[in-house]
Amino acid sequence: MATHLAAVSPAKGQPFEVQTRPTPKPGPDELLIAVKSVALNPADAYMRDQGLFIPAYPTVIGFDMSGLVLEVGDNVPTGATDNDQGPSFRPGITRVAAYAASYWKSCDPDYGAFQERCLVPWQHAVPLPDEGLAWNDAATLPVAVEVPLNAWDAMGIPPAGAGEATASAPVPAGSTGTDTDTNGGKQKHINNKEKREALLIWGASSSVGTMGVQTARLLRDDPNSSFAAVYATAGSANMRYVRSLGADRVFDYKDSQVVDTIFSAAKEDGLVIRHCFLATGQLAPCQAVLKAFLGEDPEGKTARIGSAPVVPPDAEVVNGIETIFVVPSTVEGERLEQFRYWIGTWLRENLAKGSIRPSPEPSVVGKGLGAINAGLDKLLRGVSCTKLIVELAE
Repeated sequence: MATHLAAVSPAKGQPFEVQTRPTPKPGPDELLIAVKSVALNPADAYMRDQGLFIPAYPTVIGFDMSGLVLEVGDNVPTGATDNDQGPSFRPGITRVAAYAASYWKSCDPDYGAFQERCLVPWQHAVPLPDEGLAWNDAATLPVAVEVPLNAWDAMGIPPAGAGEATASAPVPAGSTGTDTDTNGGKQKHINNKEKREALLIWGASSSVGTMGVQTARLLRDDPNSSFAAVYATAGSANMRYVRSLGADRVFDYKDSQVVDTIFSAAKEDGLVIRHCFLATGQLAPCQAVLKAFLGEDPEGKTARIGSAPVVPPDAEVVNGIETIFVVPSTVEGERLEQFRYWIGTWLRENLAKGSIRPSPEPSVVGKGLGAINAGLDKLLRGVSCTKLIVELAE
């Protein structure tokens, strides 16, 4: 029987132990992936330390990975017998980034990313466009892309950037926009009189926040959307980077007057804000921003917040503002269709076009499965505008 190494979670609150596990065979619609790099997420630390989502031990967890397809199960598209323009997976050839399905498999250890071999539904994987995209960069993509795209869906915002050319390329890395003040730089996109909204990304220097800015930029550049600008909040050290991803204005979330500053900037630009993606941080300031605009919208539409953090049970309820916890469908068929679009179509096509780039920058915290514990400990101490990576193989 074939075996491989895994970072096994033996019990709630216990560090991972590197152990040998039997290597599974892929079932229908599944890939067996040789994992090359994994990216670390806060949920990984909460699962290890608090047992979040884990019904039974021992298990293997982890969400973000990149690797090589080793085997495919029945019904997996391989591109060998049809003209399907969707993703295809060839054993021993196709390099992928993938979002592990452990959460939806009752934490079955065969589906956790923190091991050398992992089963993944093909709908959760994206073939990488070329050899130029490194394993470490690719591993930063799945969760970072899924969460903001899920947020736009949850808030009823039609997606942009898949199936057609986007109106503009990303701002080159290192660009600071037209000025460097804490209000960000007004750019040409703001002055489209047919577009009346600014889309706000709160916590834009987090992993999902940086990709939120990139996906919001594509919405802004879509002539069919209502968004004229992308506003974002970040710490002062990360403003330049957030602008480089396409934010028109960046505000310092630590500024005690940040809500008033955002409101004044939007008034100056002739825009309203009624959609906010809360990537990380507190719900209250997002509610305060949207509340300030409730009387400014002549159409009287409900304002919405798509929240990546779990909405606190004691959160204030503000009339006219709906807060939605961003999570994929619990119905398997629906979830697979969601991932098939978010990862297999949107991400694949935008990577190929170069209209998005992996973000934020990866930082390697170690090599080998034994480095994951220390990497999660570092994550819990606090990181900003970087994605922690553990390399498992060359």
